[in-house]
Amino acid sequence: MIYQTPGLIDYQETGSGPTIVLVPGSCSTGAAWRPVMSHLQDRFRCVTTSLLGYGGTAERRMPGDTEISLEREIIESVIRRAGGPVHLVGHSFGGLVALAVALRGRVPLLSLTIAEAPAVDILRETGELQHYETFRSMSRAYADAFRRGESEAIARMVDFYGGEGTFAGWPQRVRDYAVETTPANLLDWESAYGFRLTPAALAAVKVPTLVLWGENSHPAARRANELLSRLMSRTEHSDISGASHFMIATHPMQFADLLIRHVERSSLEMTAAR
Repeated sequence: MIYQTPGLIDYQETGSGPTIVLVPGSCSTGAAWRPVMSHLQDRFRCVTTSLLGYGGTAERRMPGDTEISLEREIIESVIRRAGGPVHLVGHSFGGLVALAVALRGRVPLLSLTIAEAPAVDILRETGELQHYETFRSMSRAYADAFRRGESEAIARMVDFYGGEGTFAGWPQRVRDYAVETTPANLLDWESAYGFRLTPAALAAVKVPTLVLWGENSHPAARRANELLSRLMSRTEHSDISGASHFMIATHPMQFADLLIRHVERSSLEMTAAR
């Protein structure tokens, strides 16, 4: 645990070797990475955390004050505690926060992996307005349902990403946690829509980057991440066969294999450049 005046930050580490910082998405804690970590073969020092409002990480936001800088500061604190440079990996909203960290460039990164970040603003910025409005319609209906008192309103968002029936198929404790953390997730969406992304800013990121999405993911989510992979200057990309948005739980071995390859390639590039 990291103790700061604004509030606690989750921090756990295990293993030895090159350091990988694993940032989970919404409605998750660092435990979400356990399936992937089980396939990393104890080759790395794995550092996990939780974003604002999840796990032991204290909420610092409120409606109208959801700048992604508040999330970015959490991950920068984790990286400093880990004693960088590190390989930074983020899934879903955690991927968007990881991108924000790379864009600011205040902490040393060896590589970046973004797994299906809700990079909604790049859709708007590049004129992909149909996909952008698809996101907007989903999140608006979800937020309205929550305000009306629909207890499982978050199922609308989960099923948007994973397909009809995804939420109902989750274990009860996972559904309960998603319901419990719905207010934090709504702040996540406010933050995502307020995070401006431009082609010029993305092109300025020089960290070796891997962008991943699921073969069966929602077309709007796929397109946003395809644009990231195209507009960032040192990227490779892959879709994970048979997977959708929740790939770190459903396809952890494939995810881990791609991550290992990317980390090792980035490390070799860094060694050769010295």
